[in-house]
Amino acid sequence: MKIAVVGSGAVGGYFGGRLAQAGHDVAFIARGRHLEAILKDGLHVESLQGDFTVRPTRATDDPRAIGPVDVVLCCVKSWQVAAAAEMMRLLVASETVVIPLQNGVEAHTTLAEALGGDHVLPGTCRLISMIKAPGRIVHVGADPFVSFGERDHRSSERAEAIAGAFAEAQGLSVAVSENILADLWKKFMLIAPWGGVGALTRAPIGVMRSVPETRAILEKSIREVFAVATAHDVILDEAAADTIIRFIDKLPHDGTASMQRDIMAGRPSELHEQTGAVVRFGEAVGVAIPANRFIYHSLLPLEQKARGEIEF
Repeated sequence: MKIAVVGSGAVGGYFGGRLAQAGHDVAFIARGRHLEAILKDGLHVESLQGDFTVRPTRATDDPRAIGPVDVVLCCVKSWQVAAAAEMMRLLVASETVVIPLQNGVEAHTTLAEALGGDHVLPGTCRLISMIKAPGRIVHVGADPFVSFGERDHRSSERAEAIAGAFAEAQGLSVAVSENILADLWKKFMLIAPWGGVGALTRAPIGVMRSVPETRAILEKSIREVFAVATAHDVILDEAAADTIIRFIDKLPHDGTASMQRDIMAGRPSELHEQTGAVVRFGEAVGVAIPANRFIYHSLLPLEQKARGEIEF
């Protein structure tokens, strides 16, 4: 299968690397020092599922050097999706499938508006990883997992074919989802509160969940996301919030969320697409979201500073 990975960082580098390791024709789109390192020495992945190195035949910052492919994995940050969609036009032919693997619940809509809904297969993943150094990705937690499915819940040959390609790769598991939008919101219930409270406290998840005061904020935020999802007619199990809380209790003590790490490092983050999205979706249907609104408003100055909008 011919695959292009747009955003070959912590997520795209791992899943694209595994697909390339399995023998698929994978082209990596990267930039800067990360691209230079991949071109020079290959893509190195340190993983709990086994280390490996891929020396891709194609790694570039120019999609014109790749051309149309069968599958595009969109793995840029959520706030970069709209710009990435313009780049992807050069990768998309009549049968091309684009799978977004962002944190958040809006990437598939953004891509559908830009590229056409028939091309987009909403997806989600589970993986705790980061760029250790240019050309080097480290997988530090969670069993790598990816799922995707049709927005109308129907089964499709294209979803099954792509799942088959992932199934050939080691170091991950894959599923075709029967309700991918619900899956997106279930992950959203985890990642948005974790990243938001983590950025405020600058503490790992093990500390946040053990301090009663921060645990209360975290749980409140999770339950608000659940209320927002159900108000938007997303079908979730009534115990979904409790399931997320139990999952948090099992995470590695030192675990941090990607949005949290970006904010702590002074980089632009997914604040608007995560906590901000909870606020927007909640306000749109009149659901009370006081915890998420407080988190969002408290972190806005740091986000604006990171984007050069204000100075202090």
